[in-house]
Amino acid sequence: MHWRWYGSLRERSYSKLLTQEAARLLQGMGAEVRIYNPEGLPQPDAAPVEHPKVKEPRDMVRWCEGMVWTSPERHGAMTGIMKSQIDWIPLSEGAVRPTQGKTLAVMQVSGGSQSFNAVNQLRILGRWMRLLTIPNQSSVAKAYEEFEEDGRMKPSSYYDRVVDVMEELMKFTLLTRDVAPYLVDRYSERKEERAKMHSSTLAKM
Repeated sequence: MHWRWYGSLRERSYSKLLTQEAARLLQGMGAEVRIYNPEGLPQPDAAPVEHPKVKEPRDMVRWCEGMVWTSPERHGAMTGIMKSQIDWIPLSEGAVRPTQGKTLAVMQVSGGSQSFNAVNQLRILGRWMRLLTIPNQSSVAKAYEEFEEDGRMKPSSYYDRVVDVMEELMKFTLLTRDVAPYLVDRYSERKEERAKMHSSTLAKM
């Protein structure tokens, strides 16, 4: 089960087209895929978490086993709409960390020469969200040249890389599916939990 984001609201959004292409690949590999449309998403902290466009991605994070984040690069960085989507996702909800231990693949599109600023930023955010970000990534330069009129991606080395990335995401998701809780188990958190339990026991005495 994979959830996909893209970071543009344009009618012909190349990050959206790349996301849809990757979704078709994942579905062909046997994954169930959902794509989030960020149109209408409020700015972070500008609406309650019960807002439908806020609740939808938060629910999708709980549902999925892996994610794909796709952003255009604008002014040397990811887009604001991409960052807003990520900022709405909580690091924790009570004792639950909804993103921890899930897999992540990152991709970007550029209007000019190939760059990696957006994917590098997405990797940093993935680390902060405690996601298992896969080593491979995709950066599509001059994206306007890489898609047919019907929205399908043209055969190219860029397309081959997208296939590579989706294959790797599937492999990492399947390999870590049953061991993710063990991989993200932390000594410092176990120590803190033991201290809380000890304090609770003393309070009851």
